Amino acid sequence: MDNANSGAIFAFLVPFLLFGIGIAVFSIICMWKIYRKAGFEGWECIIPIYSTLILLRIIGKPWWWLLMFFIPFANIIFGIMAIDLLSKSFGKGTGFTLGLVFLSFIFLAIMAFDRTIVYQGPAGDPNAPRPQDINSIGKSLV
Repeated sequence: MDNANSGAIFAFLVPFLLFGIGIAVFSIICMWKIYRKAGFEGWECIIPIYSTLILLRIIGKPWWWLLMFFIPFANIIFGIMAIDLLSKSFGKGTGFTLGLVFLSFIFLAIMAFDRTIVYQGPAGDPNAPRPQDINSIGKSLV
């Protein structure tokens, strides 16, 4: 491949790359605000595995759900269940869950920037106990 073809391919792909980076940055900003609404620090959404553990605390599920995200095909089911519980945690229903699944960057922005949407507790139950801290992994639950 000569330099002219390489340059043309690069020039064609740059807008897609910039668009993808923009969507990623916007999604991080939205998740930052969602974590803050749920009572956690915003920076916790950018640490790869730790952010999932915090998300599990937000939706009221135990830490071992993280392991389910590593199992092929089961991760899709548990991911959709986690998204559904996230929407319920903020007082939304099944329609909002479908929006989060199919148009996540739009519905994450709605969840993050709409001041009428507030965190109502794990899975929408303000009286539900939150799962144990991450430091309690491996310790007895009794």
